[in-house]
Amino acid sequence: MSSLIRALHLNTGPWAHWRDYLELCKPKVVALMLFTAWVGMFLASPEAMPWNALVFGTLGIGLVAGSAAAINHVVDRHVDGVMRRTQRRPLPTGHLDVRRCLTFAGAIGAIGMAILVLQVNTITAVLTFLSLVGYAFIYTMFLKRATPQNIVIGGAAGATPPLLGWTAVTGQVDAYALVLFLIIFTWTPPHFWALAIYRKEDYAKVGIPMLPVTHGDEFTRWHVLFYTILLVLVTLLPYLMGENGVLYLVGALLLGGVFVHHAVRMLRSRDPRDAIKTFVFSIVYLMVLFAFLIIDRFLPVLSDRIAQI
Repeated sequence: MSSLIRALHLNTGPWAHWRDYLELCKPKVVALMLFTAWVGMFLASPEAMPWNALVFGTLGIGLVAGSAAAINHVVDRHVDGVMRRTQRRPLPTGHLDVRRCLTFAGAIGAIGMAILVLQVNTITAVLTFLSLVGYAFIYTMFLKRATPQNIVIGGAAGATPPLLGWTAVTGQVDAYALVLFLIIFTWTPPHFWALAIYRKEDYAKVGIPMLPVTHGDEFTRWHVLFYTILLVLVTLLPYLMGENGVLYLVGALLLGGVFVHHAVRMLRSRDPRDAIKTFVFSIVYLMVLFAFLIIDRFLPVLSDRIAQI
């Protein structure tokens, strides 16, 4: 009986909604962001990664990103309750209320910022804070509802993780780090517009002016293709700068070719299922592309160490 009482207490106590709090942080999105941040860290220091940058940088960036995501949940709670994709989120279902969400967002955001300031460096803390403001306030509260170019302009906030990873290690902004930022910045529109085409009715229902809603599917499909081609060109920069070698170049071209294929097929077929396939591939594309950046950079280091044995 006592064990049953304890179990009931755990299900109704402060930890009862831990899954809802985790969902507030958009863990899948944050995980992808942290992966690109780790790539930035390792590219900045391929031979000796400072443990404090890896541990505290990851923790601080992750907490602040989770805070921004939670604020996004609060701002979008009404439209989330209408859209099919988001109806089961903690606020529309009533699992959590606004006060709890804002308290949680404020707490993890403050802890994350304190970690970055005290354990990493000031420039990473400042850039991370600007990313939070850009996503949670400028994009979510204003741009998302103001212009069909919302994801292009607001994409800057989501493109910062590799730059943050780089500054966490080096304490400065370098050209290579800005190229990593530019890759994700260029990747964001075709990635998100593919989803927006698939979820066009949802966005139209809640009055959010995503590009397919304001300009139609065909116009958006052409833009997905144009941005994908631009992305392929941008991904050549690490090689042209001499920062990465032939292995990365081959990987970037192959991945880019598949991405362009998806964009062309989406343009020709008009089938919404091709849009969601393009969206899913875009996530795989970014992960594998950044993996190529790491592998290409580390192979010479590994070869040198093997040769010294």
